[in-house]
Amino acid sequence: MASLRPRPSVMSMTPAAAARVREIVEASERPVAGLRVGIKNGGCAGMSYTVALADAATPGDELVETEGARVYVDPKAVLFLLGTRMDFRASKLSTGFVFENPNQVSACGCGESVSLKAADPGALAGGVPA
Repeated sequence: MASLRPRPSVMSMTPAAAARVREIVEASERPVAGLRVGIKNGGCAGMSYTVALADAATPGDELVETEGARVYVDPKAVLFLLGTRMDFRASKLSTGFVFENPNQVSACGCGESVSLKAADPGALAGGVPA
């Protein structure tokens, strides 16, 4: 029997994002498993990213783990986040997670909401369904 190839990760994290996730988890006032990333409807462009503490994995979550940092991707957001790179940036004017998402069609001027299209799941795996 041929071995199955590993399933590609839904998204990736930069070392800066992983470090910030670890800081947030360690500073939490209660034990948490990591952060949960998702999307919600709203904002002037139609959708926005959500980031919250995750007490534990829930059924259907996709786990992204980098350098000991754990991010759980909400199953309803997977097709919108395929291929996304999560970064953390700090500048004079803003500090926060930045999502470099190939499925983003547009963003609003304030930077708080985006327009996303569902990804082609086969595109991430080079045209071969995962």
